[in-house]
Amino acid sequence: MTAEQKLKQIDTLLTQSQMLWRCRSFECQDLPWQQEFPALAKLVWQLDDELLDKIDACQYTLNKTLLPALIADLTAQAKDWPIELLEQSAIGNAKPVDTEALSTPQLLDDTDEPHFSAHIKGRKWQQINAFVAQLPQDNTPVLEWCAGKGHLGRLIAKAQHREVVSLEWQQSLCSAGEQFAKQWQLPQRFICADAFAGQSEQLHRDQLAVALHACGDLHVQLLKHATDAGTKQLVVSPCCYHLIRDKQYQALSKVAQASELKLSRADLQLPLQQSVIANDKHKAYRLQEMVWRLGFDALQREARQTDSYLPVPAIKQSQLNGEFSDFCKWAAEAKSVKLTGDIDWQHYCQLGEQRQKLTRRIDLVAHLFRTTLEQWLLLDRVCYLEEHGYQVNLSEFCANSITPRNALITAFK
Repeated sequence: MTAEQKLKQIDTLLTQSQMLWRCRSFECQDLPWQQEFPALAKLVWQLDDELLDKIDACQYTLNKTLLPALIADLTAQAKDWPIELLEQSAIGNAKPVDTEALSTPQLLDDTDEPHFSAHIKGRKWQQINAFVAQLPQDNTPVLEWCAGKGHLGRLIAKAQHREVVSLEWQQSLCSAGEQFAKQWQLPQRFICADAFAGQSEQLHRDQLAVALHACGDLHVQLLKHATDAGTKQLVVSPCCYHLIRDKQYQALSKVAQASELKLSRADLQLPLQQSVIANDKHKAYRLQEMVWRLGFDALQREARQTDSYLPVPAIKQSQLNGEFSDFCKWAAEAKSVKLTGDIDWQHYCQLGEQRQKLTRRIDLVAHLFRTTLEQWLLLDRVCYLEEHGYQVNLSEFCANSITPRNALITAFK
């Protein structure tokens, strides 16, 4: 099956299933699809709260848990969805594996590696090594897009003895990268420039352009410049699809442009809603924050006499060590909500707990489609590159446990 054919199939499924994955769970008072999908509704309410995060952390486990009920509902209604695509998604949907048995490539010797990996978190260093190990082995000069301090570029320069130009808009990061490159006599130089302000002149035909987790429109800008320049090699790992300048996603390929789907920034966050690194303490804080936000939401609806969700600014983790009442007073002040009378704080906190149970189950069902939506976005990029004369391969460059954003687009002109 071609990328175009696969994209069309996935587009059909996502269009048919919108009511399950486009829900704004914080705005819901009940399961918005429970009438149409009763078996699925019954199943999610039977799930133990303590198991939800474990189920959600692995796409294979999530599919295995929820798909039978969804299929039963579809069968009962004689709906013909290409539901098998949820099980066939190549990105992030593999069966659980023994992550200890997965070997992360070590591209530097034991003497050099500590210097190059210093101040880089372990998983990030693993990602960089795994990404570089997938690059084509030749002497083509490299352009590192959105380089930061140039960690990726310096490993390429050192391990593969290649000339690297690292593009980064923050001067302080460029200076730090230049200092390291000079100290180690690496063939790496920096260009301090905004990736959104042109920069098409940085792309050349005889070049390998790389981007590891360049967010949203940043990596899209690279694809557009590279196709215009006819850059012969591209290796990109997309990230943060929702960080776009337009209110809606601007499809790249002709196939995606013809789709009925009009994706908002909120829709584009769905593929990112999977955490494989949060520890128990962070999970507890996250669940408590959900309870408090939803408890305040119930309070503000009554105080404002308006049955609509009111977003509250981000909070510091230290605020969660205080009292629920203090959080509500802070949120009310931040959103200019007038609180009056003797407030039963325990009542609203309990409402928050009930809403949290609901919210987590709505999100769990939506997450059935997160890898499928990500594939739609990835295949849009693949098809765009194919339309511009590239031979493209979509694969994974590291284990999902190292990063859920492990998709790799490799394109050759």
